[in-house]
Amino acid sequence: MSSRVFLGTFLGFTNLLDKFEDRSTLLYPRLKYLRFPIMGLLKITLVLMVSCSSLYSVNCHSYHFGQCPTLEPMTDFSMDKLLGKWYAIQKTSTSSRCLEYNFEKTGEPNAYKLDQMSENSIINVAKSNNYHYVGNLKADPSLPSRMIANFPLSVAGKASFVVFSTDYTNYAGIFSCQKIPLGNRHSVTILSRSKTLDKQYVDKVRNRIASSNVNPFDLTIVDQNNCAHLNTTMRVEINDQTFSSHNIGQAVRKVGSKIGDGVEYVIEGGKKIYKSVSSSETKDNPNSEFELMP
Repeated sequence: MSSRVFLGTFLGFTNLLDKFEDRSTLLYPRLKYLRFPIMGLLKITLVLMVSCSSLYSVNCHSYHFGQCPTLEPMTDFSMDKLLGKWYAIQKTSTSSRCLEYNFEKTGEPNAYKLDQMSENSIINVAKSNNYHYVGNLKADPSLPSRMIANFPLSVAGKASFVVFSTDYTNYAGIFSCQKIPLGNRHSVTILSRSKTLDKQYVDKVRNRIASSNVNPFDLTIVDQNNCAHLNTTMRVEINDQTFSSHNIGQAVRKVGSKIGDGVEYVIEGGKKIYKSVSSSETKDNPNSEFELMP
C-alpha cells in the first residue's frame, strides 16, 4: 500500500477522533479534564491498529490487550553457546525471507549485539539487497537467558528478550515483548543452526509457547530457499549510530526534497540508511518487510 493511502487513512482516523472529542466535551463538560490523556491513548492505539492493517511493508507482530505473557527463561543457560549464526524457521506474523540472526559479544560484560539480516528492506529495492538491523542485548547477570533488547527503530522502546528453550546445536526459542498503551506487542522466533529444522524441535517450541498462552498459529514459516544473494555487497544497515543527533540533522535537511523521488538517499557524513532505485523501478511489494522488533 502506498504512503499516500496510509496517510489518508491515518488522517481520516485522527479527524474522526477529533470530532468525537469535541462533541463529547460539549455534551459532558466534565470530560474536558480527562480528554487529553484518554484521547491521547485512544489515538495512539488506533494509529497502531491502522498501521498494522494498512501497511503490508511493516511487520506488526502480534498485538494484544493486557500484560506481556510470561515465558519462563531457561535456567543453566550459557550465552556463549548461543553465539553465532542462526536461521529463523518460524516467526510471528512475518513476511520476511532469508531471515538470519547473528549473536555477537561486545566489549562490555553481559552485553551482546544482535544482527538481523533478511532479503527485505524499508523500501523496495533490488532483490539482491541485504537488510541488516542491528540491536543491543543486555543480559541479567543472575539469569542470562533473560535480556533487554534495544533496537534503534523500535518506537515502543526497549523490549524483553527471553531465550526460553535451546539445545545450542539444533534449535532455539526466542520470545520478545513490549508494553504499549492498553496492551502489548510480542513476537516468537524459532531458530535453527541450519536452514531446515526437524519437526520434533519445531513442535517442542510451539507446544511450549501454547502452554504459556501464546498462540502458536500466529507464527509463519520463513522461506530460507535461494538466499545466496544475501552475501552480495549491496546492503542496508540500521544500527544505534544511524540515528545519532548529527545524522538526524543531516537527514532532516535532505528528507523534504527526497521523499517520494525514488532517487538515492543517504545520510552524508554518517551511516547510509538506504539506497533507492529510479521511481519507475520502485513498486509497492506486499512481501517486503521492515523488522522493528526482534
